[in-house]
Amino acid sequence: MASTDVLGEGASLARPPAFNGTAYMYWKQRMLIFLEASGIDILDAVENGPYIPKIAGTDNSMIIKPRADWSDDDKKKVGFNAKAKNIITSALCAEEFFRVSNCKSAKEMWDILQETHEGTTAVS
Repeated sequence: MASTDVLGEGASLARPPAFNGTAYMYWKQRMLIFLEASGIDILDAVENGPYIPKIAGTDNSMIIKPRADWSDDDKKKVGFNAKAKNIITSALCAEEFFRVSNCKSAKEMWDILQETHEGTTAVS
């Protein structure tokens, strides 16, 4: 019989899988499935970073678009990062939450959790 400490409360379509700092690889795979089911754009924000609305500058470089100029589509795309952050933080125990609570993006949160619990693959 599986330990309830690892499995938590069980699967839910409405709540992300809980992470208490143990069985990270198990949680990670379940969380990726939950994020994808929540919306491919939400998963994209976690894997590739937030959408940042930009416009062409006077020298053809891309500059960040002022918030007052965001279109409805820009607002929708920016919102995917906020939804992803909410999903991730809703899954975490207090210790894990405080590890990522100052992150600006869902990708940054995900990367910190991954590095903390998997280590780094950097080669010196």
